[in-house]
Amino acid sequence: MSSIGFASSTKTLLKGAKTIAVVGAAAVFNKRRFPKLLGKKLDALTVELAKTVEAGDLGASATTLTGGEPAKLGVGVLPDSVSRYNAASRAECVRRAMGGLAAGKGKLAIILVVDDPSHILAQAIAIGRCFPQFSGKSKAKSRRVQLLAVDRKGAVIKPESGVTGTVAAVRDSAELVDTPPSELHPEAFANRARELLEGTDVEIEEIVGDELAERGLGGIHAVGRAALSAPRLFVASYTPAGSSEDAEDQRHVALVGKGVTYDTGGLHLKPRGGMEGMKCDMGGAAATLGAFRVLVAARCRHRVSLVLCMAENAIGPASYKPDDILTMHSGKTVEINNTDAEGRLLLADGVSFAARELEADTIFDAATLTGAQMISTGVVHGAVVTNDAELEQTMIAAGHHSGDLLHPLPFAPELYKQEFSSQVADMCNSVRNRMNAQSACAAQFVYNHLDGADVRWGHVDLAGPAFRKDRATGFGVAVLAATVLNLS
Repeated sequence: MSSIGFASSTKTLLKGAKTIAVVGAAAVFNKRRFPKLLGKKLDALTVELAKTVEAGDLGASATTLTGGEPAKLGVGVLPDSVSRYNAASRAECVRRAMGGLAAGKGKLAIILVVDDPSHILAQAIAIGRCFPQFSGKSKAKSRRVQLLAVDRKGAVIKPESGVTGTVAAVRDSAELVDTPPSELHPEAFANRARELLEGTDVEIEEIVGDELAERGLGGIHAVGRAALSAPRLFVASYTPAGSSEDAEDQRHVALVGKGVTYDTGGLHLKPRGGMEGMKCDMGGAAATLGAFRVLVAARCRHRVSLVLCMAENAIGPASYKPDDILTMHSGKTVEINNTDAEGRLLLADGVSFAARELEADTIFDAATLTGAQMISTGVVHGAVVTNDAELEQTMIAAGHHSGDLLHPLPFAPELYKQEFSSQVADMCNSVRNRMNAQSACAAQFVYNHLDGADVRWGHVDLAGPAFRKDRATGFGVAVLAATVLNLS
């Protein structure tokens, strides 16, 4: 497993390095303006190497041998500007450029020439994504990666507190998603969550198996009851030291994650090609778990609850069936017309539990909820739906800061509720018209179960950005943490 950390100086960075890479905007690699970083010879070679690279719209890289130490030199050349819907840190460009520099052996030393200190977090996360932690190969490769951030004059910039911890939480969350589903079933997932929270001042509760039905959590119970590993609701609670419920600036925030450890589609079985990769269907739960860890480590001023809805959507004699009617935690009834629309059943119970039993006033849920999210906002931007305009702006700004970009979809209950109409229950679980804002409608189903609860709610569909090219990214950890830390 590769390790990633920050060096305190160029001397420390270069010690033992086999490869050195300089990453910066195209304008940085100018003979007159290039900062003094590596000594006269290597600085000149860096500028000459960068001349061979066209940054294009998304960044590019090149490498060469130095004839000395470090033996190999690389450059990651980023575009000088990006559109307003992209992050100013050019995090995605860093990820793409680093993809061409990540191969090799021995210590990799990376100098990030940043335009603003606030860009360090997003760029460090982008680099972390190039070195995934999970490997099932018999000869797994590991590498030591060390970073140093400097400004355009070459002055070292110390990263903000929490950057290293956030990068670690992102990588841990990606590792969870990458783990094979027979190893990370609901019980194993809960155990892993306990391990990751060990040593923190949080309280943990689990509601498991038939107790879910007894507690009114009919959606989670139904989806997971046919699996060998029982479904469960994992709840962790953090209260800041010295907090007072009367504090005007303190909120009670709940992070609710969809944790379907494997999704067969249920009795509406997915076809070949549609089931592979469905270990990623707990990406939302992994993201909220990572965000919770970041918030606890940062001693967030708000109370924070973590609600992980864990189940395997397996098939067997106990499977829930099309035409079944489930009674949810909200008290509303749901006619099942698609067993492959199971994640929203988990989230519906989770957000209702957070609002009505934990009494959270602000609720975020995260899920790999719909394939339609990728049609709506692509594989770089997650989709956000919220009932609060100010919260929407906070989440989008957090996305630009963290590099986990979000783009809003419509919140319009009066336009979407009709898609779930049922003759025999309060609603169906899947839309009638798949061409009518399918991702926004899926979010609406979740919100239906907050009916009557006075809460601010934000929903993140991260189906595309959480799992790209058969590898998890840990998307969602940083943007959720940044959003909560910036809540007013």
